[in-house]
Amino acid sequence: MAKRRRKTKQKVEFSKKILLFAAVINLVVIVFTLVVVWRTCDLSPLAYLIPSVAAETATGTGFYYAKAKVENRIKLMKQNHLEVTENTFNDIGGLG
Repeated sequence: MAKRRRKTKQKVEFSKKILLFAAVINLVVIVFTLVVVWRTCDLSPLAYLIPSVAAETATGTGFYYAKAKVENRIKLMKQNHLEVTENTFNDIGGLG
C-alpha cells in the first residue's frame, strides 16, 4: 500500500499575525462607527475613531515592511555569498 504524504502546515509568522489583527480591528471599528453614525445621525465619531485605528494599522504595516526589508537583505547577502555583519543594517552606504 502506498504511503500518503502529509502536507505540513506552515506556521504563520508573528509579524503577519500582528498585521492581520490590526487590519481586523480597523475593519471592526470602521463598521461599528458607520453603524453608530447611521443610528444616531451624528458624524462626530468619524473624526476620532477611524483616524486613531487607521494609525494603528499604519504602524503595524510599517513594522512589517521594516522587518521584511531586513529579512530580504539577509537573504540576498547569503545568496551573493556576502558576510552579514552588524554594520549591514545601517542605512549609510547605499544599502537603504
